[in-house]
Amino acid sequence: MNTQKKQNNMQIEGLIHLIGETETFGAKGFQKRQLVIETQEQYKQTIPIDFVQEKTGLLDFFSVGQSVKVSINVRGNENAGRYYVSLSGWKIEQA
Repeated sequence: MNTQKKQNNMQIEGLIHLIGETETFGAKGFQKRQLVIETQEQYKQTIPIDFVQEKTGLLDFFSVGQSVKVSINVRGNENAGRYYVSLSGWKIEQA
């Protein structure tokens, strides 16, 4: 996986495999949209990245098959003794 750390952020490069629809949750209207990229290395990885709230609109300018670089934050939480990790995208650009 091509993951680089730069000044407290991480970046992942790959080809867009899927751009999901914006989903809305709860009474407050929390919005989430999923991007899936596929890394271009010997053992390709398919990686889901969530864009939330106002960041969901960033995906409107991209399409499946494009080569991109995505800036992410790694998020984690615990629920009922189980631990979860997610990737939260905040910037996307052509690679």
